[in-house]
Amino acid sequence: MQTPEPQQRDRSSTATDPGAGSGGLAETPTPVEVRVHADPALIPSVRAVAADLAARADFDLDAVSDLRMAVDEACSALVPLAREGGQLRCGFAMADGRIDVICRVPVTGDAALRQDTFGWRVLTTLTDDAQVLDADPEWLGIHLRKQRLNP
Repeated sequence: MQTPEPQQRDRSSTATDPGAGSGGLAETPTPVEVRVHADPALIPSVRAVAADLAARADFDLDAVSDLRMAVDEACSALVPLAREGGQLRCGFAMADGRIDVICRVPVTGDAALRQDTFGWRVLTTLTDDAQVLDADPEWLGIHLRKQRLNP
């Protein structure tokens, strides 16, 4: 079976604000989005996209490395919580000298992301802002923000 061309894909779902009522994190509007099966073996692909986008946005090498590691950590925290057969979705938006990243997975009702772990400490150290997105009961996500030093 061939993958349909972008113009042939179903576009019936509506994008909503992360954490907003219906739809919530299922369809978060971002200029670049990567969707992969929620499998740890596929996280390096998402990490590579993050690093490439940061480099193209003229972030210095340290900031590129920090963002790459933060995205890796966020995805590594979310993938084990994903519903069976779910997708890891990471959206990237660049504006005003910063990159916002929203990584999310579909979850079952009682999934929760702990913020008292070493991994969460790494996220908050490597980024300018890190927040858990858990208002939508069907999706769990992490929002990361990395600011370029010289916007």
